[in-house]
Amino acid sequence: MRSARIMVLGVLMATMLAACSRDKTPELMNLRTSNRGPDEFAILPGKPLEMPQDFAQLPPPTPGGPSRTDPTPEADAIAALGGNAARATPADSGLMAHVTRYGVSPTIRQTLAAEDLEYRRQNDGRLLERVFNVNVYYKAYRKQSLDQHAELERWRAAGARNVGAPPEGVTR
Repeated sequence: MRSARIMVLGVLMATMLAACSRDKTPELMNLRTSNRGPDEFAILPGKPLEMPQDFAQLPPPTPGGPSRTDPTPEADAIAALGGNAARATPADSGLMAHVTRYGVSPTIRQTLAAEDLEYRRQNDGRLLERVFNVNVYYKAYRKQSLDQHAELERWRAAGARNVGAPPEGVTR
């Protein structure tokens, strides 16, 4: 009986010690993978290299700018359908002018990453959730989520139509 208590106490202490050894970065969706291989979907094939008729026709290099061998799926689709591929622009200038009318912060990604990390540290789950590596992503972001059904009903009550939503009275 005494040895069973000692065994249970030892397992409990080992579990507590293991819980203390994790890093301090909270994990919400457990996106870590043990596989260190390449990500095949992150590699995009480029267009084949072509020798120009005259090297003077080549544009000057622009560091960080587009390359002639970069994939351009939108322009390629326009050309394949018989349109003018030169009119395809990566971003609509009118849209970009409207979106950036109040200025653009060059460090927005770093700022958001820091704020999200702090939010996840504050909403990291309870002790046993951390010990057993329970996914707390949806619980942490529950206050920020949108109830799609309530929002659809709100828009329907206002008289707006949504052709992508199932008709009223149809449930899934």
